[in-house]
Amino acid sequence: MTRRAIVAANWKMNGDLALVNTMVSGLANVELQDNVNVVVCPSSPYLSELSAQVKTKQLSAAISIGAQNVSEHKQGAYTGEISTQMLQELSVKFVIIGHSERRSYYHESSTQIAHKVHTALTAGLTPILCIGESEAERAMEQTDTVLAAQLQPVIDEIGIEKFNDVVIAYEPVWAIGTGKTASSEMAQETHQFIRQFLAQADEDVAAKVPLLYGGSVNASNCEELFAQSDIDGGLIGGASLQVEQFKIICSAAKGK
Repeated sequence: MTRRAIVAANWKMNGDLALVNTMVSGLANVELQDNVNVVVCPSSPYLSELSAQVKTKQLSAAISIGAQNVSEHKQGAYTGEISTQMLQELSVKFVIIGHSERRSYYHESSTQIAHKVHTALTAGLTPILCIGESEAERAMEQTDTVLAAQLQPVIDEIGIEKFNDVVIAYEPVWAIGTGKTASSEMAQETHQFIRQFLAQADEDVAAKVPLLYGGSVNASNCEELFAQSDIDGGLIGGASLQVEQFKIICSAAKGK
């Protein structure tokens, strides 16, 4: 069984055209191990430039383009939203859905997130489905309960078989942008729970789903995290804005 590794850069509301140029140039010569995908997810105004540069420099095999969000609606009077068709025209292949900041700041429910996953899959996009618990929830030993409650609506919406086309990113909310990182043992334990939870519905699908860790991953801790048996890469925030550091993280990933 071969499971691909994925390293996805989530720039959030950061970056500029200069970073697009620097990132594309830097990743042009990065050395990747077999079965590794690198995904760059800039803010939506920069998707067009990233797409153009990847195409011009013939780097589509090395760099996949990802969006940070997508609407659950195909089209219509939804000011400020982005449809799957719009993303497809910009050669977007991946889309981050359900990031904790979307859940917290914009009050996206697990039901809405499930709808977004369905819409993305229908359009042929690969969702990077984010799940994670708060510091208070972990302190109360509710991590497994919270993750199950975030996953189940998606399973109900799309069916477990569709998870063959989904990537899951576990991001403990308390570790995002704080400098705090789950220990490799803690991260592995949680990723193992996620895989076991999916296996209750289908063991074969669960074994193939790429599971990413997101939470202050950097050049110093990535190798140890990626060495864990159920961690297949990372959803990288702050470190993805620093090209040399991001290249080190990409090079540390390996398929399993």
